[in-house]
Amino acid sequence: MTATLTEEAPPIEEPVLRKPSTRKRLVPYWLLIPGIIWLLVFFALPMVYQASTSVQTGSLEKGFEVTWHFQTYWDAFQEYWPQFVRSLLYAGTATLLCLLLGYPLAYLIAFKAGRWRNLLLVLVIAPFFTSFLIRTLAWKTILADDSVVVGALNALHFLDVTDWLGWTEGSRVLATPMAVVTGLTYNFLPFMILPLYTSLERIDGRLHEAAQDLYASPATTFRKVTFPLSMPGVVSGTLLTFIPASGDYVNAELLGSTDTKMVGNVIQSQFLRVLDYPTAAALSFILMAIVLGMVTVYIRRAGTEDLV
Repeated sequence: MTATLTEEAPPIEEPVLRKPSTRKRLVPYWLLIPGIIWLLVFFALPMVYQASTSVQTGSLEKGFEVTWHFQTYWDAFQEYWPQFVRSLLYAGTATLLCLLLGYPLAYLIAFKAGRWRNLLLVLVIAPFFTSFLIRTLAWKTILADDSVVVGALNALHFLDVTDWLGWTEGSRVLATPMAVVTGLTYNFLPFMILPLYTSLERIDGRLHEAAQDLYASPATTFRKVTFPLSMPGVVSGTLLTFIPASGDYVNAELLGSTDTKMVGNVIQSQFLRVLDYPTAAALSFILMAIVLGMVTVYIRRAGTEDLV
């Protein structure tokens, strides 16, 4: 019996970790090939083509030839810099309005909606069920001079303030900067709400309870807990709103006038009407460079890389 009790147990063999075969290690890279091909064909190659177009000279009748004429960039910017400023101003204003309107709604859906959450999310994306063009044309009726909305704004003397700021013309809203910004805000608002909701929905509710246990007021809880943790959604939403809004031309074309044209309208006109392809391509690259620089600075200043 003593010999049995003192008998040592057999040693446990350590599991041998086998390296995956070369074929298995290459599987993720093989899965990336379709996406890489898609980016090359539909993004990289058009970019290269437009870059070569921007340094060409000639005409549609005689043909265009690559002459490395970089002066086109300076000439295009010098002639159309007001449209660049206007585009960035309209896009920035619309982005700010989307944030001010979208954050409370996203907060409501994330924390207060309860069983109505899915319905509210469907209502947020409901505008996508119709054409972008139809949605914008609808605002021509909403902002018409004899519409109920414009009548209410006049009654509240709101248009007196916007007229003083130069965003409307007297009691007229259509064909003014306010109409263009309103269209941009409406069309891009879902791009702000959805990232904000995703970011807010990830916040652990126990953090709010802990803040309350520490006698933090609702305002302090929002300032110290909710808003900092929702910054990835704020950054993502503002980028998804500002970038397409700065290059938009539909809202300015349908809701604005010749005095509210954005750089997207100039590019569209140069490509399809004037047929000055080098100038149009140069304007596109200038806009892309400006937006890319602003986005880079913004992300660094925001202090977050955890984008939704």
